[in-house]
Amino acid sequence: MSKGVAEILLVSVNDPFVMKAWAKTYPENKHVKFLADGSAAYTHALGLELDLGEKGLGTRSRRFALLVDDLKVKVANIEEGGAFTVSGADEILEAL
Repeated sequence: MSKGVAEILLVSVNDPFVMKAWAKTYPENKHVKFLADGSAAYTHALGLELDLGEKGLGTRSRRFALLVDDLKVKVANIEEGGAFTVSGADEILEAL
């Protein structure tokens, strides 16, 4: 891929069947890997869990984008509330 990007990983607190179905909605996609974090273990390890139990959704993940180089986080764009202002592709491309 361009700009030296080796992988693009999309992680969601969901099961692998949902993630596979989601990936199929983008048949032209050849670069993004859809990964399930079914028990939110990865999300908890990052400290990005979001408790939506009161809304019947259980543990979810805050919206975020990480730029990782050589297993080190170089950029961590973490959204506040329900915003979508810092975790999009444009912001990560700008940081490359």
